[in-house]
Amino acid sequence: MAEYLLPYFGQLSTDNVEEYYDVNIDFNGNEIQVDLNFESKNTDAAKLDQVKNYLENIETNNKLAKSYLLEDYHNEEGDTVKFYLEHHLEEVEQDELSTLINFDDVTVEPEQQLLTKLELVRIGLYPDNEEGFAILDYSIGKEITNYLVVINTDQNGQLDYMAMES
Repeated sequence: MAEYLLPYFGQLSTDNVEEYYDVNIDFNGNEIQVDLNFESKNTDAAKLDQVKNYLENIETNNKLAKSYLLEDYHNEEGDTVKFYLEHHLEEVEQDELSTLINFDDVTVEPEQQLLTKLELVRIGLYPDNEEGFAILDYSIGKEITNYLVVINTDQNGQLDYMAMES
């Protein structure tokens, strides 16, 4: 029975992994959830090496994902981020959004201000999944909305697709 030490998760037995693990970690002053999901009872060191590498580079992967958010927002054909922001500006009471947005600031549009408030709230890792390795969830705040901008990437942080989900 081989053991493997993963950041945040500790020792895992490669011959007897559970289907689901989760931890909460401090990331840039915010608590985020990181979960690890397996499709079978065993795994190999190569897959866990990919997980370890991803976990050791959360900051880099977050920066890359945030660049995808900005790219989608500024792209005329991109619709996920703009729709997410517009939805919340239309549906959430201004009083509630005033904790995130200074509506009196005429120099920066409310939508632009809200864009800067999208923060990472969860990373899901799926080392057995052929379609996508990591899912990063971004939100303007769990206390304000259950909607997320969800970014799916490969193990190197390269974008697969982005969507708004609840």
